[in-house]
Amino acid sequence: MPAFLLLLAFFQAPDELHSKLLSLIGGLPDLRAPLNARVTGVFERPGYRVEKVVFDSLPNFRVTADLYIPLAGQPPFPAVLGVAGHSDNGKASATYQHAWITLARRGYVVLAYDPPGQGERIEYFDPELGRSRLSPGVNEHNSAGLQCLLTGAPIARYFVWDGVRAFDYLTTRKEVDPKRIAVAGNSGGGTQAALLAAFEPRLAAAVSSCYITRWKELLEGPGPQDSEQILPGFLAQGLDFVDYIKAFSPRPFLITSAVRDYFPIAGARATFEAARSHYAAIDAPGRIAFFEYDDTHGWSQPRREAAYRFLDTQLKGIGAEVQEAPLQTEPESALWVTPTGQLATSFGGETVFSLNRGLAAQVFSRRKALSVNSPDQLRALVRERLQVPQISRLARTSPPGLAPAVLATGVPKADVDALRAAGFLVRSVDPPAFPAGRGGYSGAYQAAAKQWLYSKSLVGLQTAEIEGAMAELRAAPNVDPSRILLWARGNAGVPALAAAALDGNLAAVLLEQTVTSWFSITQWRLHQNAAEIIVPGVLQDFDLPDLAAILPPQSLFLADPRTPTGARALPTEYNKGTFAVLERPEGWPVTAALAPFLLRAGQPARPAADLPPLRPR
Repeated sequence: MPAFLLLLAFFQAPDELHSKLLSLIGGLPDLRAPLNARVTGVFERPGYRVEKVVFDSLPNFRVTADLYIPLAGQPPFPAVLGVAGHSDNGKASATYQHAWITLARRGYVVLAYDPPGQGERIEYFDPELGRSRLSPGVNEHNSAGLQCLLTGAPIARYFVWDGVRAFDYLTTRKEVDPKRIAVAGNSGGGTQAALLAAFEPRLAAAVSSCYITRWKELLEGPGPQDSEQILPGFLAQGLDFVDYIKAFSPRPFLITSAVRDYFPIAGARATFEAARSHYAAIDAPGRIAFFEYDDTHGWSQPRREAAYRFLDTQLKGIGAEVQEAPLQTEPESALWVTPTGQLATSFGGETVFSLNRGLAAQVFSRRKALSVNSPDQLRALVRERLQVPQISRLARTSPPGLAPAVLATGVPKADVDALRAAGFLVRSVDPPAFPAGRGGYSGAYQAAAKQWLYSKSLVGLQTAEIEGAMAELRAAPNVDPSRILLWARGNAGVPALAAAALDGNLAAVLLEQTVTSWFSITQWRLHQNAAEIIVPGVLQDFDLPDLAAILPPQSLFLADPRTPTGARALPTEYNKGTFAVLERPEGWPVTAALAPFLLRAGQPARPAADLPPLRPR
């Protein structure tokens, strides 16, 4: 490759690939707000100095960081953005301190910063408990991450932007050579390193440890991981881990892996081979490297030493072997940037949740459902967002004497049996049974994440299943097609409402113990059991009350509606003329508690032949 073309490729990722990734991440902020950086403390150790720094990634969205500065050598120095993995204490993890201190003693400035939900940036901090309400890392990331998906701005966007602004801060320091800044991290830090490599064109090199693999092996093995690793539509666009590296090429990239990691080593090896072929094709073969060591997940000393060698080669032009010397790490409190060890109890500020809550309000106020001109236009919007195909329906007459029927989904067997005993024809559609989750993730979350990666959702799949079941029920010879009821309980109520809106001809719909809206999930700080009802970007188009509004008048019943936390809710989002609220007092039989709903179909014929339950197809 001619020198000027190599130089051009050095600064420009392929436009099409970069555009895809930028779209999948929901775009990045257009404006760099003031960093408002300040140093809150300083201490020295043999060979380096540490400055405790806080800066704004977005207005009032603060990042806590420790800046390691060499005491020997002549500035400006090469620098490393030190991105932490899923340690509770973030940047202060002893494992990561070994890397930061060694790099500083080797002549690198290191800016080690806390990710959201870790270290001093616990976002769900409870002052009475003195800790996170959820637990740092995975649970904090996924809680905020699910809320972010609803707005179409995945939480990875905030992780990437923190890295971009951390780079900005390094360029303000006279000790740093801005042309020699790399990123390095392990596990969740390896994720951040790969993401930042794809989006930050100023980076000179990248090291991703214990993250890079291939989606084929990951899906067959431990399954999807944290929310920041899930970009909806990523696999639908034909992308894979190697595309983060391609977007960074031809700049130097090092993959380090553990042979016995839960990020499958076979996938890491395959991705390296694909990346090596790509670098060879663009005439930059020496800029991609791979190191593996036969141990388990973590930034162990052999992988850290591989990172030092790689950075020395790429940023200093030194090719010597490196052995990490013994060192003394600091207690976590010595590295605190804040007086209390938490932004929440010191400086305060925005969180991913609060930023997304504001974004959700803006997106919701402009959702497409507000500008559609007919129920059919809204139905088309629903089919497109949920990826539900149109089904054909055969019109049929209903001679006298046919029975009303109930399609039940998520309803306990005892209630179904009670309806049958009362003379109703009942068919049941079983909600999906999720396998046990792996690696500390719930089965529902991992099943949903697999669908998001393919631009689909569990809600969409279940909506199609319920709509198909309703069509079959309507065609049954012993069913009055004008007297079909739909009863859903819990999370099954979300796809049930979507299916009812698409059908438009049900006698009545009952949602029992179902959340009242997707928007409410973004507005409540805490939520539970929401993964299976998340539809990425849905608030850009419509919400559950919009679907309720196109049902036949007075046909919707809400029994014990729920907030995102599972508590009793008042469905204030709904038009009062479109629904009725029912309660089910303890011990009341189905036919008494739900009488207004059942009466919408009239009295059942007795006796009624039973209908076999419908199973997911």
